Amino acid sequence: MSATTPRTDAALGAFLDRASAGVPSPPERIVHLGLGAFHRAHQAWYTAHASNAGAWGIVAFTGRSRDLVDRMTPQQGLFTLVERGAERDRYEMVPSIVRVEAGDDVALFVRAVASPDVAILTLTITEAGYRVDASGSLDQSDPATKADIGLLRAAVAGSVELAEATYPRTALGRIVLALHARRLARGGPIALVSCDNLPDNGGVLRRALCDLVARISPDLLSWISESVSFVSTSVDRITPAIDTATESAAVAEATGWLDAAPVVTEPFSDWVLSGDFPAGRPDWESAGARFAEDLAPWESRKLWMLNGAHTVLAALGQARGHTVVSAAIDDHVCRRVVRALWDDAARQLPMRDLSGYRVALVQRFRNRRIEHRLAQIALDSTTKMRLRVVPVALGELAAGRSADGCAAAIAAWMVGVGAGTVPHPAGVDVHGSGILDPQTLADLLDALDPRLSADAAFAARVADAFGRLAASRVSTSSSTEGTGTP
Repeated sequence: MSATTPRTDAALGAFLDRASAGVPSPPERIVHLGLGAFHRAHQAWYTAHASNAGAWGIVAFTGRSRDLVDRMTPQQGLFTLVERGAERDRYEMVPSIVRVEAGDDVALFVRAVASPDVAILTLTITEAGYRVDASGSLDQSDPATKADIGLLRAAVAGSVELAEATYPRTALGRIVLALHARRLARGGPIALVSCDNLPDNGGVLRRALCDLVARISPDLLSWISESVSFVSTSVDRITPAIDTATESAAVAEATGWLDAAPVVTEPFSDWVLSGDFPAGRPDWESAGARFAEDLAPWESRKLWMLNGAHTVLAALGQARGHTVVSAAIDDHVCRRVVRALWDDAARQLPMRDLSGYRVALVQRFRNRRIEHRLAQIALDSTTKMRLRVVPVALGELAAGRSADGCAAAIAAWMVGVGAGTVPHPAGVDVHGSGILDPQTLADLLDALDPRLSADAAFAARVADAFGRLAASRVSTSSSTEGTGTP
């Protein structure tokens, strides 16, 4: 079959590839680590819509699985983005990813980052991938981090040549190895862009990475301080897990092309960035992105209100028998806790028109055509609570207020822990009896932040809220409410 002949399935249509679609491959200028639906619905989409998109192709590395490599390589990185509105779908072929590789191919990742043509490394490695403790510092007790320090110290010093079986295990360790290779290759400056749901995510990345490098090589640390910028971002677009076979069939019926790796997302999209790009970047502003000197209000609004509500719904909603966000937000018990959390968060944010943002969030959550599964959101729930609810609680308590909304949100999480709908913190013994004894309460609060358990009045409010929510589990019937200001 010639390169220009579409690969077809007579029953369905043409397989996606660049020749048959008439889509050129832009040069490889961006490397991404952590390829999944989240990246493809956000950074890949914005890059494809930039006015200079033809100059910016993405080499995307998965986490550790080869699944997306096997599905997207025959499509030469092309995929369909399905914008799922409340009434209808919109289909778009996205061409910005030009190559897909397995995340465990460390040698290939190192070579890609070391290339002088590459100007940007973006990351979606999840909150847990940064290997930081509750204070945001590198977790030096993490076994994989400790192993990587010794391994990288020897590799950077040149005393050992790494083999495939001894490559760094952590994402940060692999990035350090890649930056070391870039320095040796004189690859020039590069921007590292975190797109994970962390407050000051670029700062977290910078501190964790530099803390790691400081234990490996002062010379490499000096080069990083001169040649690497760290960009913080706030990304806001709900992108649920999907049944790929079902969505692929729908894409084929609607478009006539066969796509083994479609992505479903909501029509709403927002991306705010803060930081420098010393080697250039796409014109993301032309695609709707914004650049801000102070990113904190934007990322806090999204992290505390959208993501915080999701974490609450994942814990309490599943405990009350729901499986998707749209059902949980229409449960009056869940929605009451979300509203209370938003009340606390609004007092901590300096922004106007939060009432409009709250109404929009409820409308987005209630889109029943977006099946955002609560079990997906529930992963890494302890880390997410530390980032999404604890800062609001501490801010409210510091201001002399009760933080009742945060107490209810934390209690909702504890109900989920007890019900087994979210993972419980390591080292905490939890029983699903619906009774929260004082020691378990203290242990769970300590797992989030010791300052919470040290505040006896706040701990008592959490215990009271837990009792009410645990009792409410006897009824799992959803009660829909109006869509006025939440």
